Amino acid sequence: MSQKKNVLGSKEREQLLETLQRRFEKNMPRHEAFDWHKVKARLEAHPEKLWSVHEMEATGGEPDVIGQDKYGAYIFVDCSAQSPERRVSLCYDDAALAARKEHKPKGSAVATAEQMGVELLTEDEYFALQKLGEFDTKRSSWIKTPPEIRKQGGALWCGRSYGRVFVGSNGADSYFRGRGFRASVRV
Repeated sequence: MSQKKNVLGSKEREQLLETLQRRFEKNMPRHEAFDWHKVKARLEAHPEKLWSVHEMEATGGEPDVIGQDKYGAYIFVDCSAQSPERRVSLCYDDAALAARKEHKPKGSAVATAEQMGVELLTEDEYFALQKLGEFDTKRSSWIKTPPEIRKQGGALWCGRSYGRVFVGSNGADSYFRGRGFRASVRV
């Protein structure tokens, strides 16, 4: 039987929901006001979003609920201690990837996020995540870069060191073994 693209099979769906529930229950300070059964019902009602959460999990993001938007959608964000292992060594976007003449990385953060059906975190979202714990103490993460910076060839990243959260910039075509990206999806 063929499976629709971007829809999980029943076994994958159940395994993911069990993993998400364990993580949810283990990290209640991230979402004290939320009820797991309501979150689960929302995930089950949106199989394409559940697929995106699965992609976050499969690439090492350890997604968890950290909030709810004004429309009632739950916000899942990568909560792994470091930028997800299977999303590192990427330049910022495909324009930067195309601009590299040699030593090209395996891809770009923006294109990978798009394929996964997720969004790179904004600067504000990244700082909000850092209020829930200490993330990216050994790595850094590309963040959504404002167009005026990107037009000049740059891209922004964030990380934590010396007990502080920093925003930095590099050329969008740069890539580092220790830089990946964190993402969010609204369900």
